Amino acid sequence: MFVFGFAVLFKLFSIQYLQGDKYRALVEKRDVQNITIPANRGNVYSDKGGLLATSIPKYNIAIDAVVSPTKKFEEFVGPLADSLSKYSGKSASYYEKAIRKARANKNQYLLLAKNINYTDYVRFRGFPLLKLGAIPGGLIVSQNTKREFPMGAIAQRSIGYERFDEDGNVTRAGIDGAFGVKYLRGTDGKRLKQKIGKNKWKPLTDYNQVEPKDGYDVYTTIDVNIQDIAHHSLLGQLEYYEAEHGCVVVMDVKTGEIKAISNLGKTKSGEYYEKRNYAVWESHEPGSTFKVMALMAALEDRVIDTSTVIDTKRGSKRFYGRTISDSHGHGEISAARALEVSSNIGLATIIDENYSKNPEKFIDRLKSWGLNKPLGVSIMGEGNPVIPEPGDKIWSRNALPSMAYGYNLRITPLQTLTFYNAIANNGEMVKPRFIKAVKEFDKEIEVFEKEVINKKICSDKTLGEIQEIMKNIVVRGTGRKLYSPNFSMAGKTGTARTEYGNYEEWRKDRKYISSFAGYFPAENPKYSCIVVIHKPSTKKGFYGADVTGPVFKRIAQKIFTDTPLIDEVNSLDVKVASVQEEYNNFYETTKTYKTIMPNVVGLPAMDALALLENMDVKIKVKLNGNGIVKAQSVNKSTKLKDNQIVTLKAS
Repeated sequence: MFVFGFAVLFKLFSIQYLQGDKYRALVEKRDVQNITIPANRGNVYSDKGGLLATSIPKYNIAIDAVVSPTKKFEEFVGPLADSLSKYSGKSASYYEKAIRKARANKNQYLLLAKNINYTDYVRFRGFPLLKLGAIPGGLIVSQNTKREFPMGAIAQRSIGYERFDEDGNVTRAGIDGAFGVKYLRGTDGKRLKQKIGKNKWKPLTDYNQVEPKDGYDVYTTIDVNIQDIAHHSLLGQLEYYEAEHGCVVVMDVKTGEIKAISNLGKTKSGEYYEKRNYAVWESHEPGSTFKVMALMAALEDRVIDTSTVIDTKRGSKRFYGRTISDSHGHGEISAARALEVSSNIGLATIIDENYSKNPEKFIDRLKSWGLNKPLGVSIMGEGNPVIPEPGDKIWSRNALPSMAYGYNLRITPLQTLTFYNAIANNGEMVKPRFIKAVKEFDKEIEVFEKEVINKKICSDKTLGEIQEIMKNIVVRGTGRKLYSPNFSMAGKTGTARTEYGNYEEWRKDRKYISSFAGYFPAENPKYSCIVVIHKPSTKKGFYGADVTGPVFKRIAQKIFTDTPLIDEVNSLDVKVASVQEEYNNFYETTKTYKTIMPNVVGLPAMDALALLENMDVKIKVKLNGNGIVKAQSVNKSTKLKDNQIVTLKAS
């Protein structure tokens, strides 16, 4: 017994003194740690300082029910329960019972509120007992940040994010993802916390060991007004044509600044949201929008001129055992007219007759414009273009005539737009730019200037000829439905088959890619724009002039109406009939309906809100969604009362 007792005492002495430092360090490592406090991520702003993305602090409030002395606990537990009851609506007895039970069970972490804002956090710090702090009040506060997008779903994918999964894998999308590590993320802080079981930690002090440093703010090139126009113009067309997905990009001609970018894909439920950045990522066969590049190459190489006569037959012609067709027969037409009417046969004939013996000459011209490599934009995930050349797997005798009208090659919408923008910019090709500056408050950390890719893509002669043809496409060519006597535009329609590998299967279920690329005004252009819509319902239409052309026109005219280009427009008195009619109807409604519910279905959500919030009765309007109002909770002509709730559903 004596020996056994001595052995126990020796072991205790050994653990306490001989090995004490080791075990104390182990306990310290397991139960007390410096926990990382994430820094507030920098904000993302529009070109004029409108908030596009911001980090909102959220707080979790808990109580250590054990740490308070009995006298303090008994004095304040009742008033604390009363305060919690007033905050949440639950009974005071519910809270007092829960807190007393936690104290009896030695519970050092009882959650009182989760993900509350800063105002509520300050309110909690003033509650009885909790206002005494961590000791002796038992207050436990943990902070996290949540990324918010004030514009909602509009351009959310392009604004972007940085997300980590449970395994630590990171996904970085859009502007936020591209500039997160270098600018937006900031420097994390440290705070000493103690583990209290079940993966819960409580701060040991009311201050941080290392204060977090917030990230820098990024100012983008996005114009909120143009972005809103582009988003809703694309959304409306996608919904009407029941298309799979689509994108639209608006670029400033001189600077390359991206003023709007919208990418919308269809969900299983039939609604649209920003699934992927199709404009940057998706390289596909462009179809007829590539005919501009093909004809420019032939004009610049002086193998033809605009008046060269091309025999397009009666709408069908064989090339190396394969038939190429046009939607209409055009007979003998000039090279310029072949582009105006978008003749597949015309462009295939021009390129095949002049480059078949030396295809490298044509390929080299495309390479000189950089069409064979990515643009190198700041946003991650840019798609790789494919321009085949002799020796490649996909090269054949039919490669050249196919490329002439936009097949057998792949290119992204943004790359196509960059080329068209160079035509509008008198031959100077500028790199698309999403960022203007990085700032810390008002201090500029880095400024991003215009970047020129190619000072002159072609001669002035070729440029002038192409510019004239592109204007004529809208006036008398495939884009004539877009013509407006009040506002000039230039561009090219595009219609391409997609998923046509098995031709017999494709004939049963035809799928197309519709596109339109161009710029406006046609004289001294301010903006260039591309619209691409994949797999529209063929029952409603699939040609570029019908599907994507109207989106381009709507964007151009709304920008022109809402943001007059004073330097380019001789008169600001020009009125767009549809816009004027829309305004007159809205004005009449505001005069007529003062106390009764109007019919706001079909109005833009912002107009409906403005109308209802300025009536003679004070009603509460709740808006679900954005865009055009689809339904209203109160029927038309119903007498409204003060404080009545009216719910609008928009999409």
